[in-house]
Amino acid sequence: METAITNQALATNTEGYLLDYTQWTPDWGIEVARMYVIELTDKHWEILEWLRQKQAEGVALSIRKVGNSGITDIKQFYRLFPGGPLKISSKIAGIPKPVSCI
Repeated sequence: METAITNQALATNTEGYLLDYTQWTPDWGIEVARMYVIELTDKHWEILEWLRQKQAEGVALSIRKVGNSGITDIKQFYRLFPGGPLKISSKIAGIPKPVSCI
């Protein structure tokens, strides 16, 4: 499946997660965030960069790991990405849906 969010169509799964996270661009992240009515701040970008780094390292992500990252706590994570913080932030970051997400 291809999803055209920016000026280019990128391959996504049926839930809208990029199939190849290396194709991600900041513009992709901005457009996905808009779909969730999230205006990305510096703190959002810091979390997204951390998620992308951990994905590249092969780390299995969880809300607890994000909360223990030193970048944000769990309460702030929920405020920044309401409605499913790890699912939404992962989609915006262009990484696969974490196994810990239902």
